[in-house]
Amino acid sequence: MEPNGWLPAGFSAPIVNNPHALRVLVVDDERLIRWSLAEALTECGHIVTEAGDAASARRIVADAARPPDVVVLDYRLPDSDDLGLLATIRHEAPDARVILMTAYGSPEVVKGAMELGAYRVVSKPFEVDDLAALVLEAHTTAR
Repeated sequence: MEPNGWLPAGFSAPIVNNPHALRVLVVDDERLIRWSLAEALTECGHIVTEAGDAASARRIVADAARPPDVVVLDYRLPDSDDLGLLATIRHEAPDARVILMTAYGSPEVVKGAMELGAYRVVSKPFEVDDLAALVLEAHTTAR
């Protein structure tokens, strides 16, 4: 178990020893996207938890002894297709940086996400390595 107690279901142990490991929650209903992001982030040494729907993501954030440092969040999930989950995460984990992924990035969605405190809105499809770099950038950028 990770010393900070943040190992909910879906945990993947880091492959490399990274003293700056981040706790990252990846939320997407597409299993391949979750897996690809989790693999890339784990290879960077981060501690990754996956959620395939909004209910699971809410439970993970609410039950965590320490909230995630970064949340990579899909906009449309089977049980959430608005910015409600983003608002919940920002309320439950106000220091977590949220990167919203969407294939439906209308100006209204982007504006709403940024107003709710999203760090960045990323259009799908994207390069997994670029998103992994953005996770680190999000965490290191001054708040």
